[in-house]
Amino acid sequence: MRHAVIISWFLVDTVLQTGLAALIQTQQTVLAAVGEDAPLSCLLLQTKDVQQVTWQKDFGNKERNIGSYSEYFGQTVNSDFEDKVQFTEAGLQKTSIVIRNVTEQDEGCYLCLFNTFPDGALTGRTCLKVYELHGAVLDVSRSSSPAGSVVSCSATGRPAPTVTLTAPQQNLSLSLYNTTRVSNSNGTVTVTTTALLSASSSTQVGCSVSVLSAAPRELLLTVPGPSQRSDHGEQLFQRCQNDKVKITLPSLMKVFSPVGLLDI
Repeated sequence: MRHAVIISWFLVDTVLQTGLAALIQTQQTVLAAVGEDAPLSCLLLQTKDVQQVTWQKDFGNKERNIGSYSEYFGQTVNSDFEDKVQFTEAGLQKTSIVIRNVTEQDEGCYLCLFNTFPDGALTGRTCLKVYELHGAVLDVSRSSSPAGSVVSCSATGRPAPTVTLTAPQQNLSLSLYNTTRVSNSNGTVTVTTTALLSASSSTQVGCSVSVLSAAPRELLLTVPGPSQRSDHGEQLFQRCQNDKVKITLPSLMKVFSPVGLLDI
C-alpha cells in the first residue's frame, strides 16, 4: 500500500551567509513513509547571479555532494546517488529533487546551495524524517468477567505509533483502558491498546493509529450485542491497509475492502 508523503511547511528558513541575509524558502521538515518518494525543494527569494545550484546530504561531520545544476553543464547526479535521487526541477532560482523509495538510511538533513557571484554560497536546509506504520489490527472478543466486549487495537511503527480506542456513540464509554509497548529487533515498536466495552445492544467502536504528524489511519467496527452473537462471530481480526476502512460485523461477517465486499 502506498502512503501519501506528508510535507510539513513549519517555517521558512532564513539563512545568514557572510553577513548577507539571503532568504531561501524550503520545507523545514518532510515526512515520508518507508518505500515512498520524498520531494525536496528550495526557492531563492532574492535575485542573485547564481552560477550553480548544488544539493548535499549533511552527515554531521561532513557534507556529501548529491548533484548539481548549471546552465553550462546542465543537471548531474553523482554516481553514488544515481539510483536514488532525481532532479524534478532544475533551475538557478528554484531547485527540486526527489528521493526514491526512501529507507531509514535516507533520513537526515539535506542542503541546497545557490553558488552566487560574488557573494558565494547561500544555503537552505531541509530535513527528511522517515517513518513506518503497519496495521492496525482490531480485535473484539467476549468477556464474562467482567461482562462486556474486550476491544484491543494494535499497530507497529517507527517511531512508536499512537493507538487510540473510541466509542463514538453517546452514553457509551470504554473502561479498564490499558496500553502496552513491545520493542522489536528491527527498531519498530508494537503498541497495543485494550479496553472493556459494556453495551447491551449493537454498538460501534473505533481505532485510530498514527505516527508523528502523518495522517492517521482509522478503523470503525460494529460490535453486535449479546443477543446478536453468532457461532462464528466471537472474534474479528482485520488489518487496515488503507487510510480509512469501515468494517462491519453482522451475523455473517463481511469486510468492506478497496476491491469489493469480501466474506470472511
